[in-house]
Amino acid sequence: MSELDLANLPSVRGKLTPNRALSDLTWLRVGGAADYLFQPVDVDDLQSFMAQLPAGIVVFPMGVGSNLIVRDGGLRAVVIRLGRGFNGIEIEGDLVTAGAAALDAHVARKAADAGLDLTFLRTIPGSIGGAVRMNAGCYGSYVADHFVSAQIVTRQGELRAITAQELAFQYRQTELPEGAVLISATLRAEAADPDALHDRMKAQLQKRDDTQPTKDRSAGSTFRNPAGFSSTGRADDVQDLKAWKVIDDAGMRGAQLGGAQMSEKHSNFMINTGGATAADLETLGEDVRKKVYANSGITLEWEIMRVGEPLLEQQE
Repeated sequence: MSELDLANLPSVRGKLTPNRALSDLTWLRVGGAADYLFQPVDVDDLQSFMAQLPAGIVVFPMGVGSNLIVRDGGLRAVVIRLGRGFNGIEIEGDLVTAGAAALDAHVARKAADAGLDLTFLRTIPGSIGGAVRMNAGCYGSYVADHFVSAQIVTRQGELRAITAQELAFQYRQTELPEGAVLISATLRAEAADPDALHDRMKAQLQKRDDTQPTKDRSAGSTFRNPAGFSSTGRADDVQDLKAWKVIDDAGMRGAQLGGAQMSEKHSNFMINTGGATAADLETLGEDVRKKVYANSGITLEWEIMRVGEPLLEQQE
């Protein structure tokens, strides 16, 4: 794909940038460049581009980069990032329809203003597109619990609805069709007193700030919580474990590699203390996984998405 130039790609009304560095678009501030970054102005612009884009070119939808490590060698793809034309929020009855680029926190606040409870979204970093894609959740509620439908643009440029059955919601993952770009989602919420909802969100924010490194460069939780683990193999001995606990037990709270560190404040948060590379972060994460497995037999699964290629010298 690197042999292509702008003249060989579909014409657009939005912005199409070659060799675009992605580090400033991710919360961890690391990573190389994408072959191209496309920022469509609206759905028609996105559909037209996708329909005309040669089939062999990889498409990677990217939100606000809150749960992402782009490797240092960059991404051989067209990265599609939705902006203002995709961040609207509409409320009708008990339904909240939000564009994929709408921030989770903003959706929670707007819903609360209307007396609808989507407060679980308030402390989740990122946008609605990513929240649906990862079945984001907090305080016992998940996107899957509220999901009604979503709109996607397929890799072939078709605009269509997608159902919960097609997405096959699981813990921290879905089965969004390959190359599809999610552009909006409709969620159903229960009615509640607006003041009570805003008070709850204020308390949630305070708890988050007290327990998580919110002032540091992080990407939220690094690993998924183990689904359940039995040290004896008996079904009645399955424990509901937290990732931070098994990381602590393995002695990896505060572990550091280059500019990457597992936070002292919350050991399931990986932070860029300054000058970290994507390789530092990913290698530290793999070291944590090895130490946890050696200590407890538990295999931690990444929650942070890692994409792209390492630098050539990192592959040697």
